[in-house]
This record gives sequence, C-alpha cells and structure tokens, in this order.
Amino acid sequence: AGNNQRPEILFDELAEKYKEQITVGKYNVDDYSDLSSEFGIRNIPTILLFKDGEMKERIVGSVSKDDLEEKIKTLL
Repeated sequence: AGNNQRPEILFDELAEKYKEQITVGKYNVDDYSDLSSEFGIRNIPTILLFKDGEMKERIVGSVSKDDLEEKIKTLL
C-alpha cells in the first residue's frame, strides 16, 4: 500500500483525479457538530463514502492513498 498522507492532501489529490466521477466534501467538526452526530463521527479523520445517497463505507483513522483509491473504485 502507499504512504499515509495528511487527509486533506489525500482528499484534494483524489478529488482532482476523479473530479468527473465523484464529489468530495470536507467540513470542520467544530463548526457542524450536528452533522457529526447525524453520521456518528467520533474520531478524526473519518471518511464516509456514499453511492446513490447511501453510505457504503466508513473509514476511521489513517488510510493510505492506494487503499482509499481502491475503495473509491469499487463504488464507481
């Protein structure tokens, strides 16, 4: 697997690479605690992957770019 990177760098790289196929959203948990409660986010970073409006995958903690990209590809 690839190297772990800071989540915001990883998100930005994958968002650019797959910009025609996916939408990437980020938010500050301190500013939107209601959203964190709605999705049960207790740890940072947490990555939620959705398809057709339904959450399909939850990743908590560090993840390599390669692993995240593979998870994204399975949902395309």
